[in-house]
Amino acid sequence: MTQTTSHPLVKVPEVTLLFWIIKIAATTLGETGGDAVSMSMNLGYLIGTAIFAVIFLVAVTAQIRAKVFHPWLYWATIIATTTVGTTLADFADRSLGIGYAGGSSLLLALLLVSLFVWHRVMGSVSVGTINSPKAEAFYWVTIMFSQTLGTALGDWTADTAGLGYTGAAIVFGGLLVLVVAAYYWTRLSHTLLFWIAFILTRPLGAVVGDFLDKPLAKGGLALSRYSASAALFAFILASILVFRQRPARSSH
Repeated sequence: MTQTTSHPLVKVPEVTLLFWIIKIAATTLGETGGDAVSMSMNLGYLIGTAIFAVIFLVAVTAQIRAKVFHPWLYWATIIATTTVGTTLADFADRSLGIGYAGGSSLLLALLLVSLFVWHRVMGSVSVGTINSPKAEAFYWVTIMFSQTLGTALGDWTADTAGLGYTGAAIVFGGLLVLVVAAYYWTRLSHTLLFWIAFILTRPLGAVVGDFLDKPLAKGGLALSRYSASAALFAFILASILVFRQRPARSSH
């Protein structure tokens, strides 16, 4: 499923409903997969982060070096960012003792700095301008921060705020509905709305993932992290196989 285009350096997918469906599934997989390695395998957050960080660096390097858009490679890199984001956020929140509020605040600051520097250097943070290795590097760093922030924010909302996994999912799902409404019925920047939606899908996936594998006593379904991860992975593979994805159109 390699696709060529008149703008071969645009190697991110067109933003469609399919994109968001796979994105939410990938973020949910990141939560169950990250927890499977750090908790179920008893490797801990630090070792889990190290493992996924290596996978992330290999995937990002391959993605940036690729000459055309490869759906498989792109989504593998997204999954790598969300798994490393899960273990990294858990390490910062729990092992470092800064808590969900501290972790979320720190990661939000890093995300905003990343977007600010990217805009200052490249002139735009729109998906359609990601057509150079430098722009891709900014894109993936920003995504990694957003995925990590989403994990911390999801845990903070579900646990500290006391909303539980279902309540937190309703909150983040409702916020995404508002973003969709703003997209169609307001003149707000579509680039701004894209990044807001991209960030919000991560905590949604985080709380859905926790809902699937946490104990019944904590409001979860107590499913196996391995089986939940396998089912999500199979869904993503099927979506990529069945539905055609095209690269985003270049803005240049």
